[in-house]
Amino acid sequence: MTYIAVDVVLQRLPPHYSPIRDAESNLAVGPYGWVMNLNFLGRAVTTFAVTRAVLGTGGASRRKTAGATLLGIGGVSSAVLAFFPTDIPSAESAAAGLTTATPGGMVHLVVAGTGFASALAGIAVLTQWLRRCPSLLRTSRAAVVCAGVGAVGLAALGLSIRFFPAFLGLAERVALAGILGWAFSVSVGLRSLSRAR
Repeated sequence: MTYIAVDVVLQRLPPHYSPIRDAESNLAVGPYGWVMNLNFLGRAVTTFAVTRAVLGTGGASRRKTAGATLLGIGGVSSAVLAFFPTDIPSAESAAAGLTTATPGGMVHLVVAGTGFASALAGIAVLTQWLRRCPSLLRTSRAAVVCAGVGAVGLAALGLSIRFFPAFLGLAERVALAGILGWAFSVSVGLRSLSRAR
């Protein structure tokens, strides 16, 4: 929840990036960019905490380990974003889609793409694992919905990069909503399970 609150506050501060058009990473560039970089690090810590909770639940499982590893790669990617700022495109290049002008911007773009894909792949695998755990059946229902939102967001992000760059920010935020919603709902479910024991 803190991550979302920070995003909302930063969105209202200069230089006033568009949440529909501009990538969330743009919030890390500008006078308050350091706050977004802390937010990226916070998202990484949260991801690691969820990963650890998943690994500590139930018996050993290849599916669980694979999903947690992929989700963990998404967390590492979030942390790396804090150290490689994105390139803010000019109006002309923004209309053409994602572009980079610096090596750091290229690293940011590659890491962000890898992080999204890895996190959503991990979520898909872990959602299947949750569905096979009778004690987590209720949690798995919320996880399925959030995984679906994340998948729709990732598909929309791919389409926006290629065909509809004016909606890149919106598509990215839908994907993030799925990822963060999944992490929140699974955390609540795992916490309830541990309290019941």
